[in-house]
Amino acid sequence: MRYLPLTPDDRSAMLAAIGAKSIDDLFIDVPQTARRNGFVDLPRVAGELEVERALSAIAAKNTVAGSVPFFCGAGAYKHHVPATVDHVIQRSEFLTSYTPYQPEIAQGTLQYLYEFQTQVANLTGMPVANASLYDGSTAMAEGVLMATRVTRRNKAVISGGVHPHYVRATETVVHAVGVETEVLAAAIDAEADVIARIGPDTACVVVQTPNVFGTATDVTKIAEAAHAAGALLIVVVTEAVSMGLLKSPGEMGADIVAAEGQSIGNALNYGGPYVGLFACREKLVRQMPGRLCGETVDADGARGFVLTLSTREQHIRRDKATSNICTNSGLCTLAFTIHMSLLGETGLRKLALLNHEKALATRDALAAVPGVEVLTPRFFNEFAVRLPKPAAEVVEALARHRILAGVPYSRLAPAAGMDDVLLVAATETTLDADMNILAGSLAKVLAN
Repeated sequence: MRYLPLTPDDRSAMLAAIGAKSIDDLFIDVPQTARRNGFVDLPRVAGELEVERALSAIAAKNTVAGSVPFFCGAGAYKHHVPATVDHVIQRSEFLTSYTPYQPEIAQGTLQYLYEFQTQVANLTGMPVANASLYDGSTAMAEGVLMATRVTRRNKAVISGGVHPHYVRATETVVHAVGVETEVLAAAIDAEADVIARIGPDTACVVVQTPNVFGTATDVTKIAEAAHAAGALLIVVVTEAVSMGLLKSPGEMGADIVAAEGQSIGNALNYGGPYVGLFACREKLVRQMPGRLCGETVDADGARGFVLTLSTREQHIRRDKATSNICTNSGLCTLAFTIHMSLLGETGLRKLALLNHEKALATRDALAAVPGVEVLTPRFFNEFAVRLPKPAAEVVEALARHRILAGVPYSRLAPAAGMDDVLLVAATETTLDADMNILAGSLAKVLAN
């Protein structure tokens, strides 16, 4: 396809058609503080060899998660991904495939999406799941929009335990259509505080378990309070492996589950691409965003798969679509499905239990360090600690000793007033030696 650049007259005509005076008018929602004046500080021209060397030098400054003691979590978790997963997804028929716009031709793609939906439904304890969304944060945003359509109300109450990045992503998406969000103050163990904020205009309450501080909560009573007021309960899960051990959102009365599936089959990858899991009650399925694959039989009675529901803007009129975030992260979905198939129910439960045991051991090691206070009362594989120094400074000091000690909460929410709080995660990849190194080095840093 030839590249056909626009002329100045073309641009003027397009701007006039949408009522904009200049290109800059298209960026009015971007704060001035986030805009760059002038060019990036890079050479205007460079050869391929020079670019490769420059980028390699930058990449060499990174510390690979698996090469040092690693305790970072906060929504992105280091788990072991079996070699089989990468081997299968790199097959050309999977690696190069894209959304099947004539879906019944792509029976293989439809089948694994169907199997994925089944896995997600079982994992979340919900009757129906879609063929994935972009990621966990935008899945939460889609859940809020869905709740407003179902209830015909316009307000979302969001717990102080929901990941701040998920909150910001949701606010970015829903404010454009006039949805009001009430976000409670950051709190380590206060998911139930949303109950007091439910009113006649509340479309949904959003809680997270385990929450961003790692606290696991039975949200059954929150679900009962929401339903009594005619609102829906959205449960957010950022650590999918936790559902192998904890009570499922469906069992606790969730109407919508928005989760991040990265933990199963997908490596850290500098924060993406990831895969959004989305499930809901069967009676709400018509308002569910994205796509839904179904099982059927062909004219000869053989098993087959179809695209049963497709409400993305790529398939229908934009104003009728339930979702305008059109990526369903197909390759990450396949990786998730392969890993889940390898684990099975028993394997997932064992993996989840191992994660919890590793976190308990890490908690005990840190609790013995003078000045460290464990804040999270009950957790899966992540917990918060309070340090006698700013957490960001401590993390930087430990990083200089090649220890990635966790995520300072101030990095997620700078204005929350929790500069001394550190989020620490441990998974099946955490060694006993790693815990000892972290505890010993932390004691030395805090003593200086």
